[in-house]
Amino acid sequence: MRVIIIGGGQVGTYIAGLLYENHDVKVIENRPKSIENFKNYNLPEELLVVGDGTDVDVLEKAGIRECDALVCVTGLDEINLTAAMVSKFEYDVPRVIGRVNNPKNVWLFNSGMGIDTKINQADIIGHMIADEMNYQSLMTLLKLSKGDYSIVRIRVDYHSSYVGKTVSQLDMPNNALLIAIYQDDELLIPHGDTVIEAGQNILAFGDDQAIEKLNQIFTS
Repeated sequence: MRVIIIGGGQVGTYIAGLLYENHDVKVIENRPKSIENFKNYNLPEELLVVGDGTDVDVLEKAGIRECDALVCVTGLDEINLTAAMVSKFEYDVPRVIGRVNNPKNVWLFNSGMGIDTKINQADIIGHMIADEMNYQSLMTLLKLSKGDYSIVRIRVDYHSSYVGKTVSQLDMPNNALLIAIYQDDELLIPHGDTVIEAGQNILAFGDDQAIEKLNQIFTS
């Protein structure tokens, strides 16, 4: 897959580091400090395209015509939106992802502005903080299906009545699924005969009601 990342700051560089070994990645950046920092990440220099991510000549140089996905993660919403619109409506890029920096601008990040998927950092952090305050042993890792379903991490409390029981003995809610169980460096795919132990971390998927029920199961 050919991916162009607009913004070579910490976020853009981190994403590039995750993707470049398995994908054709280009990172567009024009700030001298960010360019210098990019080089410190030991990424191949050919990944970097120096220039303005809203400039069509720079986008062309990065390969926008063959691009499968564009990721706009600069620290300025206006740049992310402009780059998204140019890429979607001028070059018909199949998938455009935009980072929202100011929560007041979230309403602008929609398909009419060329955005297929928006990443609202304030919303994600806010949900994580709320989860930590409401459920001491639960953390939301990812919201899916317009926020109706979540992937969460739940720590098994030592006082849980299900410690020592198998997965098949859990009173599982209908709209929930256990994805994995891990503790220290060991990760298990849960089966019916897998034994639940105190201190384990459970990765689970479900809607809000199911997640609340799972939290009760593993913490009380």
